[in-house]
Amino acid sequence: MEEELIQFFIPMKKIPTVTHQEKQVHVVHGKPVFYEPEELKRARALFMDSFGQHAPEKEMNGKVRLLIKYCFKNSGKHKDGEYKDTKPDLDNSTKLVQDCLTRLGFWKDDRYVVSLIAEKFWAEMPGIFIRIEGVS
Repeated sequence: MEEELIQFFIPMKKIPTVTHQEKQVHVVHGKPVFYEPEELKRARALFMDSFGQHAPEKEMNGKVRLLIKYCFKNSGKHKDGEYKDTKPDLDNSTKLVQDCLTRLGFWKDDRYVVSLIAEKFWAEMPGIFIRIEGVS
């Protein structure tokens, strides 16, 4: 049986560094109300639009491995492909990407992501590479 595979690269001059954890809260009538700041809304909209162009006609069934490679613009101080060890933190960045992929129907629920590989690099060609493959 052949496993499903989706992969694509989204060129981006500047990868959003705002994270899913930056939601805000204010109190209305004694109850907390959560909301997304404008920068987070813009990042979500950019990801939804960019990833949406590659959304499958039907969501992948079963377990998936998600590979995300963040390729940040190299200012010339680093080698192309050198690992980036500065902010943003990978775990924080990855949650927003996963949430957008889930909403776009790449899979039914992100609980099906059983393998997650995320890396960040300095790159001559900035952007985000996504690879999603079915695993058994």
